Amino acid sequence: MVDDNELERLRDLAVPAPDGGAKTRALAAAMRAFDMENISTATQGTSAGLRLTERAQMLWREIMQRKLIATPAITALVALPIAGYAAFEMLREQPPVIGGNEGKVTETVADKPVAQKPASNGLATNQPLAAVPAKEKKTDADSEDRLKDGAEVAPASPPKPATEVDSLVKQEMAPDALPAPAPAESGQLASGGRANAQAPVAAMRSAQAPAGAVADSKLMAQPAPMPADQMQPQEENRDRIETFKTNPVHETAQDPVSTFSIDVDTASYSFVRRSLKEGTLPDPDTVRVEEMINYFPYDWKGPDSAATPFNSTVTVMPTPWNEHTKLMHVAIKGFDLKPAEQPKANLVFLIDVSGSMDEPDKLPLLKSAFRLLVSKLRADDTVSIVTYAGNAGTVLMPTKAAEKQKILSAIDNLEPGGSTAGEAGIREAYKLAEQSFVKDGINRVMLATDGDFNVGQTDDDDLKQLIEKERKTGVFLSVFGFGRGNLNDQMMQTIAQNGNGTAAYIDTLAEAEKVLVEDASSTLFTIAKDVKIQVEFNPAKVSEYRLVGYETRVLKREDFNNDRIDAGEIGSGHSVTAIYEITPKGSGAEQVDPLRYGQAKVDNGGVANADEYAFVKIRYKLPNEDVSKLITTPVTAANEVPSFDEAGSDQRFSVAVAAFGQKLRDEDQTANFGYDRILEIANAARGADPFGYRAEFLSLVRLASSLGGNK
Repeated sequence: MVDDNELERLRDLAVPAPDGGAKTRALAAAMRAFDMENISTATQGTSAGLRLTERAQMLWREIMQRKLIATPAITALVALPIAGYAAFEMLREQPPVIGGNEGKVTETVADKPVAQKPASNGLATNQPLAAVPAKEKKTDADSEDRLKDGAEVAPASPPKPATEVDSLVKQEMAPDALPAPAPAESGQLASGGRANAQAPVAAMRSAQAPAGAVADSKLMAQPAPMPADQMQPQEENRDRIETFKTNPVHETAQDPVSTFSIDVDTASYSFVRRSLKEGTLPDPDTVRVEEMINYFPYDWKGPDSAATPFNSTVTVMPTPWNEHTKLMHVAIKGFDLKPAEQPKANLVFLIDVSGSMDEPDKLPLLKSAFRLLVSKLRADDTVSIVTYAGNAGTVLMPTKAAEKQKILSAIDNLEPGGSTAGEAGIREAYKLAEQSFVKDGINRVMLATDGDFNVGQTDDDDLKQLIEKERKTGVFLSVFGFGRGNLNDQMMQTIAQNGNGTAAYIDTLAEAEKVLVEDASSTLFTIAKDVKIQVEFNPAKVSEYRLVGYETRVLKREDFNNDRIDAGEIGSGHSVTAIYEITPKGSGAEQVDPLRYGQAKVDNGGVANADEYAFVKIRYKLPNEDVSKLITTPVTAANEVPSFDEAGSDQRFSVAVAAFGQKLRDEDQTANFGYDRILEIANAARGADPFGYRAEFLSLVRLASSLGGNK
């Protein structure tokens, strides 16, 4: 440390005189320093570092200086590939039109290269598109997120090089000449495996250009796609179901005779089952009670020999839903042909391959079903295949079932498409069946369709006349319905009833196995045709009666003895059931008021048979005969059981099914009879159930109970 005295001493010293040598040395040093300035980059002296605030200010200046350049550059790098790819996709799906004639097919760049001209307004052909605003990008990203819930969308292809867009031909049309493209449906994939673009894409608006001129493309924003969670309009249900009224109560004194054709169809039960499993109560007109009852196999007593094709059993029992009435239960069992006794089969598969069959529960299920049937045929049986769409054609000429693989390949190669020329298909199928006709054998056309005939004869009456004509050839007809939304059940019933055939509805592969494998004998081998039932009730014992079901099979009284009137068929081993609800004389349960001016005379003056409830007559023809035969059965007290529980398990189960069908139709007789009572009766009478059909019935009753509010 220097003190004040030292400083004062130095201040008082005399200044030395200039030294020439020192001056010379200083000048030499200066010259050396000047020379070193040209060969050294070293900085002389020390440089103080920037302060923190100075560094921040310098960084901000650099950012601000580059902002106007960097932002457009980055935006262009992102926007240009997106906009270019979007424009390419749009123009690829809707190629530009060249020329001024409306309706004229034009060529796109992919078809023919076109030389480009500079536009008159000086704009380049590959003018860059404007950058997409960030807000729009976010909106479209949200739309893509919503679409993930509706469908799995394939990853988009990478953006195309700008040169692909540059090569597109430009066009110019009036602004309103073409509407803006509709937004793509949620989850729909674009052609070529790419998903529809969800980024803002451009839609073409063009104006007609003078001949030979090449116009500019003008792009506008495409409407935003419809969100996947928006309610879509439901597809129209075009099922055609025949409407009918429930059989009325008849007063025996005025109308003692009931006549009807038997019905072994089972389509109604399958249709009811599908409705319930889809969570809806069936349309009452789809519920045909007799078809629901006859869906199940029953162990009725059959005939002892083939000389008599079937046997009838009649039982009278109390009515479970009305303590004042009784049920007259008529059960018919057909003779069951042994495999060795079954005749040769000549089958023609008539298959609907129209566009309406392009659904999983239609043609694909149909093909699987017929594969099952082919596996059931014997080696010497014959199979032909006829298909129809816009027109009919033969896919497989008559082929022995021994060539199983050839038949299966023909089935597997069927593809849907076109309209429905069902009438032409029917004609072709019958023609082929006649060419391969087997005398004393089974000759049958097996029509598989959703019932939508829209080419040729489509009216039910016209088709009925066609079938009535063709059945005279001895060829029978079976109809199998598939799918929903377009099912023509009314037409199927019409042609089946008039073609010496049956109708079934196949909604699952399990049902196909039941109809075509387990019940193949009854489906294919007819043991009696034109089977009619006529019941005459005794007014002295029965005051009223009503037939449960068979509304669409009722015949006139005089039709019973008319062999020209068509009726139902019974196949090998078939079970057929008919149930009457009867009101005993004097029970007080009559629904019809007595006559004001006197009761009709019913006394028979002590004539025999006065103690009978009724007289049952069954008329039928053998498959190859045209003259009917008659079977009669009187119904007396010997046919009666004192309580419902004493009736056989099959009788009680069939009554439970009858009650269920009436309940689904909302009939008055079962209005106060709950599903719980139906379930109780069916469960107690379940009996042997090797295929689980009765167990499934119990589940359907539970479903209906839940859907109907447990009424």
